[in-house]
Amino acid sequence: MIVIYGIKQQLTPIKAELSDVIHQCMQEVLGFPEDKRAHRFIPMEKEDFYYPGGRSEAYTVIEINMMAGRKVETQKKLIYTLFERIEEKIGILPIDIEITIKEQQSYQWGFRGMTGDEVNDLKYKVNV
Repeated sequence: MIVIYGIKQQLTPIKAELSDVIHQCMQEVLGFPEDKRAHRFIPMEKEDFYYPGGRSEAYTVIEINMMAGRKVETQKKLIYTLFERIEEKIGILPIDIEITIKEQQSYQWGFRGMTGDEVNDLKYKVNV
């Protein structure tokens, strides 16, 4: 699951395109299938969204929650690919993008009535 935060006036007009770019990166780097998109957009009022100095109102936070297992190199490639593609396709500079990857053990995930360590029909690999 991916959660994206930003100032409402900046985030709302681009969220469909940003979702497409993020998903394309997840497919390319992690091998996600087309139907594996779980994005949550949190558009915030400007007065509720504090961000570091030196950033613009385009400042966007992307939190990627995933099951543990991806190599360090794979995670870094995902981060760099996101920086590059978001700038290229949407025009948000890397200085205005913050990305965090939060890993949880597979038994800490629950979906389709089971935990992640019980599922055996994923259409993608976790250990890449």
